[in-house]
Amino acid sequence: MSGQIVYDINTKFGKYGGRFVPETLRQPLEELASAYEHLKHNDKFLSEYDFFLRDFAGRPTPLYFAKSLSRELGRKIYLKREDLVHGGAHKLNNTLGQALVAKQMGKTRLIAETGAGQHGVATAIVGACLSFETQVYMGEVDIERQKMNVFRMELLGADVIPVRSGSRTLKDAINEAFRDWSANYENTHYLLGTAAGPHPFPTMVRDFQSIIGKETREQILRAEGRLPDSIVACVGGGSNAIGIYAPFLQDKVELIAVEAGGQGIGKTNKTAENGASLNCGTNGILHGALTKILQDPYGQILESYSIAAGLDYPGVGPELAYLAEMGRVQPTMADDKIALKGFKALSQLEGIIPALESAHAVGYTLDSPEILGDLAIINISGRGDKDLATVMAHENF
Repeated sequence: MSGQIVYDINTKFGKYGGRFVPETLRQPLEELASAYEHLKHNDKFLSEYDFFLRDFAGRPTPLYFAKSLSRELGRKIYLKREDLVHGGAHKLNNTLGQALVAKQMGKTRLIAETGAGQHGVATAIVGACLSFETQVYMGEVDIERQKMNVFRMELLGADVIPVRSGSRTLKDAINEAFRDWSANYENTHYLLGTAAGPHPFPTMVRDFQSIIGKETREQILRAEGRLPDSIVACVGGGSNAIGIYAPFLQDKVELIAVEAGGQGIGKTNKTAENGASLNCGTNGILHGALTKILQDPYGQILESYSIAAGLDYPGVGPELAYLAEMGRVQPTMADDKIALKGFKALSQLEGIIPALESAHAVGYTLDSPEILGDLAIINISGRGDKDLATVMAHENF
């Protein structure tokens, strides 16, 4: 840890974050920030949120000692099993929280963006559970590679709206959702899925996802009597990562952020098309916040790429950008090949099929076990059912 973690009230995360939005979004953001600031201290709201986390989402999730993976890596490895949350990923922690905020604000409609489909599914789940009209924006490319999740969203009663602009992936789905929200915020809440975007989204999503790290801290102390040497998580926008990291920020625990390295770049070549904003990005504004983004010398957003749809994003949450700059988070990369290696290894060693997003974190540990110390935790942010068709399409798997 190379510097004290200090959050500035105006920019929220050092120079990162803030609210860089058109005038049409200022009022809905102010209303949301005010409502959340009140509700996060409201005992009745927190009790209702805890009820849904426990009795609907199925928390707490286990911290599982991965015996075979530990033997393979020559050190103790625990897995935080967010793949066991109802719906198959950590996303429900956040969608439940935001939907309950929207309910208190009197909203009747939810909109969301999705890449891998898991956030869309989680939004559709809370829409059905809490009786919201629900629409999900999804890029055409992601619709094609995540057909099962599209069916799940529609089965749950949500309308999936194809996005045909730009790269037709997550970035463009977020753009369309913001346009919708600016025109319909009187009755609509935009349920942003990652710890990015304008204030208050990064803080709100971090807070709702920090249940991961709070549970992990208690569980590892109970199991081992000490904190881990390292925690490894995949990073796209970064909600699962900041969720597990947040309760450990003041501790001597190495926080390792594994981004998507794209096709065939290994761990050192940073020039290939990828989704590694912390590793390869420069400071710029994306979706209403100053953060690390992939851009050309003229400030044009570059198209990102990852075999994992949820990591296919040319930016990252501003808090992670700040923590990486402070030296508190260590950014790394895993390419598609390494991710597929992690996908297969965890399936065969532990009987756990991870999401391709989480497989980046697993694959990185297989390639670089020396960075982990003697005791490590890997956040398995989602399960891999949704990715089977993608994996099957790779002949060399």
